[in-house]
Amino acid sequence: MASPWVERLKVAYHYHRNVGNVPAVSVALLTAASLVAVVLLAPEGMVIGRLRPGHLFLAVFLPAAVATVYLMVRPRAVYLVDYACFRTGPNGRVPLATFLECAKQSPTFTKRSVRFMMRLIEPSGLGEETCLPLANQYIPPYKYCTLDAARDELALVVFSAIDELFAKNGVSPDAIDILVVNCSLFCPTPSFVDMIVNKYKLRSHIRSMHLSGMGCSAGLISVDLAKNLLQVAPRGAHALVVSTETITPNYYVGNERAMLLPNCLFRVGGAAAMLSTSPAKARFRLKHVVRTLTGAQDSAYLCVFQEEDENRNVGINLSKELMAIAGNALKANITAIAPLVPTAGSMAR
Repeated sequence: MASPWVERLKVAYHYHRNVGNVPAVSVALLTAASLVAVVLLAPEGMVIGRLRPGHLFLAVFLPAAVATVYLMVRPRAVYLVDYACFRTGPNGRVPLATFLECAKQSPTFTKRSVRFMMRLIEPSGLGEETCLPLANQYIPPYKYCTLDAARDELALVVFSAIDELFAKNGVSPDAIDILVVNCSLFCPTPSFVDMIVNKYKLRSHIRSMHLSGMGCSAGLISVDLAKNLLQVAPRGAHALVVSTETITPNYYVGNERAMLLPNCLFRVGGAAAMLSTSPAKARFRLKHVVRTLTGAQDSAYLCVFQEEDENRNVGINLSKELMAIAGNALKANITAIAPLVPTAGSMAR
């Protein structure tokens, strides 16, 4: 029967192997085993046999322990293995003429609102190839903005991007250890995470997160979250990050100008990215993630606000100060990230 100390060493080894600290634990265990062997087998005539245990500990085991701790706490490099963006077919294309016709046929929009949307969308930079959910192309579109239609849009965008990602890099769904999904406005039950887990039959012990209500910054937050989770996952683990915005249930049917803007500016889209701590087949290495949070300012907090108009129609109110607030946030972000960008001289060295 093994001694209690041997059993404890086995338990510690298996625990650290599961969290990816095999090299560090192996060094510590080998050093400890060598130390015990030297102490037990050294003859009395040898100098090392007369050394005190404290001296042996300081001389042999302590440096190995320091090296082990360093290996355990050292941040791991995170790599982008590959990514895929959703691309819809020709039947999802919505030219400006189609958008205008749908708006004119809607019984909820006034002529003034239709003229406003067209003045906004024509110089916006959106081309004739931008896409809307198929449900929003019917006339009148608001009748088809249902929960089922929103789920259909989600499945089309998210599953298409993930399928392409798996096909490109050859990684099996069974290899996914972490799943992070973000969508600001649509948060159904079961969640996006549950839908993806059920679709691809992911493992039961996968670490999964669904971020909601965080706007356009959720994509960056998702990457940062996946990076942090990979630090405590087994080495070589894979994280799947999915970012999208489901616009079907958020089609505004009122006439408040500030709330009509999202109808004109948002289109169908999504992306899936694979991150890993293994450099094998990696395309890029993630160096830094810098996020500048300005939500403590009332103006920034209210610049994108979901609310109801006077007729109880739900929509997203985009403040007139949005561009100025975004510019200030961008300036603060560039100030924070600039010192982290290597100069030409440092790259040459």
